Order: sequence, then structure tokens, then C-alpha cells
Amino acid sequence: MVTKLTTMSAVSEKMTADSVALHRLDMAASSESEHVCIFGTGDLGRSLGLCLLQSGYSVVYGSRRPHSCGSLPVGAQVMTHAAAARSASLIFICVHREHYAFLETMDHQLDGKVLVDLSNNLKKGMYPEANAAYLQRLVPKAHVVKGLNTLSAWALQNGLLAGKQVYLCGDNVEAKRAVAEMATKLGVTVVDKGSLSVARELEDFPLRLFPEWRLPLCIAAGLSAFFYFYLLIRDVIYAYVENDKDISYRIMVSLANKVFPIVSLVMLSLCYLPGVIAAFLQLYRGTKYSRFPNWLDRWMLSRKQMGLVALGFAFLHAIYTFVIPIRYAVRHKLISQVVDEMKNNKTTPFYFDNTEAWGTDSFYVLGILGFFLYVLLGLTSLPSVGGSLSWREFSFIQSKLGHLTLFICTAHGYIYGWNKFLRSSTYKWYTPPGYMLCLIVPSVVLVLKLLILIPCVDHTLTRIRQGWERKKPTDEIRVFSL
Repeated sequence: MVTKLTTMSAVSEKMTADSVALHRLDMAASSESEHVCIFGTGDLGRSLGLCLLQSGYSVVYGSRRPHSCGSLPVGAQVMTHAAAARSASLIFICVHREHYAFLETMDHQLDGKVLVDLSNNLKKGMYPEANAAYLQRLVPKAHVVKGLNTLSAWALQNGLLAGKQVYLCGDNVEAKRAVAEMATKLGVTVVDKGSLSVARELEDFPLRLFPEWRLPLCIAAGLSAFFYFYLLIRDVIYAYVENDKDISYRIMVSLANKVFPIVSLVMLSLCYLPGVIAAFLQLYRGTKYSRFPNWLDRWMLSRKQMGLVALGFAFLHAIYTFVIPIRYAVRHKLISQVVDEMKNNKTTPFYFDNTEAWGTDSFYVLGILGFFLYVLLGLTSLPSVGGSLSWREFSFIQSKLGHLTLFICTAHGYIYGWNKFLRSSTYKWYTPPGYMLCLIVPSVVLVLKLLILIPCVDHTLTRIRQGWERKKPTDEIRVFSL
């Protein structure tokens, strides 16, 4: 027995010497976690505190009424503003600007502290100076950093932070570094916008309404309005004036179903037109390192939104097409034809046009394939899907399959009117139909893309550029080469 005890004691000593003592994870985390302070116990303050607790921080709330401030995240402490400020060096201000007055009385407790201003305004120009600048003026001895104001309480509470981008600005580099490290632990990407003088710009970010979608939506709205009224004149008004027929019922479905594919095809071609223009511009300049014009740069940055708008119009076209057979006008027309045949005792079968059958089937097949590729392009443009692809895979889908989609959809439009281009009845009041007009832009894009793929084009543009440079003065050549 003594021998066994001696052996166990020796093994125990060996294990103690060769191993690390284990403690409870929550105890170790609580003893090493960094303390942060939050002023404000509203929705934003509670949601931010929950995220900080989940990231390993110890959270202390500062409140005017620490004993009656409502429910707070489990694990957080609450105390007065002065006591909470003394417990941490990083303080988040989650109160509105009109409640900043109490901070002026805490100048001594906030000396050297980092104050992160998360406030926003209800409208632009609401105050003569930015909220962060006003806060810095109230507490001059503190280091104010403007940031995280683009994160909503809902996004913080539901953990929807992956891939989000936040902006910081401040006059103290160390203070911004501390806030950036904290934001990185939350899972967001940090962008330093500079000094505190740009705080107003950051405060205006949440007030913007679809800034990246404004140009594509304006273009889509303009195209929709133009083609709608253009087709209204050609189809409805023309039939009433020339043939004395009232077909105004077509305004709701038939006319709209003509506008949707037209706008969709034009918007899709506008996604790839700036890339072709940029390629010709690079070939002409002889370098890819020269900056594009501002209008072309803005156009290229909005290509994703243009493509998604085009996909939306394609979806509307598909839905409206499925609705057409159940419309009253279509059912009435089919029944009327059957009744007329029965009245006239027409038993002779209709003539089967093999060419028309081929054209109709090809038209539908190209439409289905084009819509499938449309959806594929839209899915890969989503961050969750595109992030799982390599750059080569993403480029192949968006470029190669994108141009294939444009080609198939353009062919879909050409087959729709293949036997109508030379008919005089097609041009009502000497105006071309809408599908002819919408084929112009995609056809130009495909032809230009084909020209880029031809090697002789590069050589021709290089010779043109060299001849242009020989005719220019030396100073202008130097500016051009830059």
C-alpha cells in the first residue's frame, strides 16, 4: 500500500511539472477581459453591450438611474456615469446630442479617456456643427472618435455584422487605433476617414437613401417611361385613330409586358458597355494605369446595381408572360375562333407552318436559357455567394457568362421579329417597334466586344495613338503619359 502511494505521488509530481493547471474558462476570461464603458441604456446601448460581451469584453453601463434602467445584457454592470467612467478607458456615447450636457460636468473623470460618438441626426444640417465636434468642445481633455454610427441596434442585436464596413475619424491616432481594434473583434471592417473634421460626413452616411442605386434606378425609370408612352402611342392610340378600335385594356398587361423585356435588355447591355469603352480607352492610351474619366468611373461602379435592376425586370417579364393565357381577352379570342369555326362548319385543318414552329420554339428556348443565366448572374453577385468563389471563377461567370447572356437575350429579341423587319405594317406612323429600338444598344456592345477580341484592332489603335502623340507638343505628351 505504501508502495502504491509512493508511485502515485511520483506520477502526480511528474504531471504537475509537465502540464499546465486548468481553470474554468469563464473565470480566466473574466480576469483578463478588458473593461469598456457605455453611456446609455437604450436599444443601441444594450445591443452594443451584448456584442461586446460576446466578444470577450467586460461591459459597464453608466446611467442617471442605475437602479431603474431596465433589463441589460447578462454579465454587464451598471453604475453612475462618474463611477462607470473611472472603470474604463474606452467609453461609448450611446445617447442623443441633446443629452450631452451632463458630460460637461464630468470633465475631470473623462480626462484622457477615449469617447466613441455613435450619434446620428434625423436630417442633414440639423445642427451648425457635427455632433462629434460638439462633444469634443464639451470635453476638451478627452479623445473623441466618431464611428460605428452606421451600425443599427437591430444589426447588432441579431449579429449581422459580418462583411459590414464602418468608418472612423478622430484627431488622436492612438484613440482611433484602440477603437479600430475593438471594431475588428466585433467582425466589421474599419475604414479610417481621417481627422474629426469629417465627422459631419460620417453622420450623414445613415441619412443617404440608396446612394449606389440612384443612377441605375433613374435610368430604369427613364427607359420605362419613354418606352411605355412610345408603345402607348404606337399600339393603343394608333389603333383608335386609324382603325377606330378601343384596345385600351392592353395597357395593364400587354403593354407592360412589352416594356419589361425592353428595359431589361437595355439595362443588361449597359452593364457591359462601360467595360468595352474602358477597354478601347486603354488600348488607345497604351496603358491600363491611366485613370478613367469620372463619368465612366461612376458608371462602372454601378454595374452591379444595373444588373440586378435588369434581373428584376426580367422576373416581371416572366411572371407577366405566365399570366397572359388566363387573361379574359385571350380566352375570349380563343373561344370566339372556335365558335366561328362551328358556325361556318370549317372542318379543314389549319395549315402547319414548319418555319413558324421552328421560330416559336427557338424564341422560347432562348428566352428560358437567357432567364436561367440571368438568375445565375444575380446569385453570384450576392456577397454570400460571390465570397465563396475564387477571382477566376467570379470573373468567368460575370464576364464570360455575362456576355453569353447578353448574346442569348439579344438573339431572343431578333427571333421575335425575324419576319417582321421588312413588313410595312410593322412601322406604324413610320416609327419602328420597341423591340427594334432595344436591340440597338446590345448589338453595339456585342460588336465592340468582338472587335476587341480581334488582334488587329490593338495594332490599329496603337498606331493611331502614336500618330496623335507625334502631332502634340511635348508638354501635352507628358501629361497624357501620366
